[in-house]
Amino acid sequence: MPAAYEQYLVPVVFRPFAEDMAARAAALSPRRVLELASGTGALTARLLAAMPSAHVTATDLNEAMVAFGSERAPGAVWRQADAQRLPFPDGSFELVVCQFGVMFFPDRITAFSEVGRVLAPGGRFLFNTWGPLEAHAFEVALQAGLERAFPVDPPEFFRAVPHGYADPAVVTADLTAAGFAVEDEQELTLPGRAASTADLATGYLTGTPVRAAVEAHRDGPAVRAAVLEEMTARLGPGPVNATMTAYVFRAVAPAG
Repeated sequence: MPAAYEQYLVPVVFRPFAEDMAARAAALSPRRVLELASGTGALTARLLAAMPSAHVTATDLNEAMVAFGSERAPGAVWRQADAQRLPFPDGSFELVVCQFGVMFFPDRITAFSEVGRVLAPGGRFLFNTWGPLEAHAFEVALQAGLERAFPVDPPEFFRAVPHGYADPAVVTADLTAAGFAVEDEQELTLPGRAASTADLATGYLTGTPVRAAVEAHRDGPAVRAAVLEEMTARLGPGPVNATMTAYVFRAVAPAG
């Protein structure tokens, strides 16, 4: 799954936002940086390039992602870690960053409180979340394809998880409950470009958790064909360009 994610989804969906996030991080001039939910290192590599003098620690809950990411971005220190129980002393970092990871935390307030604990007083927490599913053209087409392929009980992973934390007021309330002050919140829409819709469909169907539903279906090839046909009808065969919307938050830890 990490290899398919890296090959087909990172360049199209995640790299544009990683470039934006790395620039925002570098503007804060931190020396000690912790990245959560680092995945295959799409953001990690850009943090290292944008802040060559910073010490970057990259973490992910998934050991396969850590193994893959450590090869892709070896300039960081990689650790397997649960964001809700971070294995670092109090005040270890000046900046904590997370690209499209907070949506996966089972208890976000607990995770945010852990972020506050490992930040130095006044340190920053910089992260993004996806906007509503309807504001991500690639995944609108994907979800339509899944609903066509699974007429009964289609997978709702994308609507429920990646796009399930799309209300900035809820995010702000969770940060406040964890002791943070929100310093900045922006809506950001960026373009993505896929070489082909077939590549994009392959990435989503083999490089994300919906892979399990496809493999469990009695006719996986028919599922993949139906999803690709629907996505192509909506996006064209490719190259395809589409917009994606996210929210970017910068929050400040208590001064002590």
